[in-house]
Amino acid sequence: MAYGALVLWAALLIDRLTGDPRNSLHPTAYLGRFIGWWGRPDRYPASLQRAAGTLGAIVTAGCYALPFLLVDRYAPLAAYLVAAPFLLKICFAWRCLEDHVAAVTDALAKDGQEGQKAVQLLVSRNTAGFGDEAVLSAAYESMAENLVDSIVAPLFFFMIGGLAGAAFYRAVNTMDAMLGYTDHRKKIGWFPARLDDVLNFIPARVTGALLLLWFWPKGRFSEALQVLRRDARRRPGYNGGIPMAVIAGGVGIRFEKPGRYVIGDPARSLADGGADVVGSVRGATLLAAVLFSLTLAFIAPPAL
Repeated sequence: MAYGALVLWAALLIDRLTGDPRNSLHPTAYLGRFIGWWGRPDRYPASLQRAAGTLGAIVTAGCYALPFLLVDRYAPLAAYLVAAPFLLKICFAWRCLEDHVAAVTDALAKDGQEGQKAVQLLVSRNTAGFGDEAVLSAAYESMAENLVDSIVAPLFFFMIGGLAGAAFYRAVNTMDAMLGYTDHRKKIGWFPARLDDVLNFIPARVTGALLLLWFWPKGRFSEALQVLRRDARRRPGYNGGIPMAVIAGGVGIRFEKPGRYVIGDPARSLADGGADVVGSVRGATLLAAVLFSLTLAFIAPPAL
């Protein structure tokens, strides 16, 4: 896509200036309502829930991506260059990710219980009774993991599949976030969760490599690589542990989910290292943007 590099950087600029609008008219809100409608396990017999989840995921991702595909294929160039950055912005959330973590740190600075309530909006674990370090760990873990889901992966799929690719990924990732659990949603969320794992496999590893590159001139490459090799598999799943481990090793902090996993070594507290976690996410995002935009500008064939 010859103009994809311009679209990518324009979308990043729009994101930094505007963040994510918090209103019911956001396209992702409609997507979530639709998933919430068909994704209720009690709508189906237990024997049909896995099939319903598979069919629902395919239809949802296809329908969500279709308008983006039409813009990709049929919009006049001038209209494309105006609309595409805003459409791509819908598919990722960089500033929003930082805003959510900032809300936790600001709440924690006022009161421990307020911090517990704020971080509960980011993670599924019960945060009641968490100390300050545990609250910060949950918040920064979410940021590290979502560096892939919310930023790098959507941009990666824009690079290889245009706006439709980014939109398809966003729909699948949203379904995984809503349905991919081991509770009563286990069967209906099985296919979206597995598809999300497959789609994130390459972006997660690209993200890990970019983070290692980020920490190299800071003199933390070997520490980041060591923790990656040792701890990435401690977190359940194929992908989320990679950015978490590299960031933990590169910053010199420890992520811990009580009773589940410990990643990294606590050379610094999260209160001290949190700004460097945010900085590494920003650095990896910009490195990804450079890599993907160069690919779009010099390697990908023209699409318009």
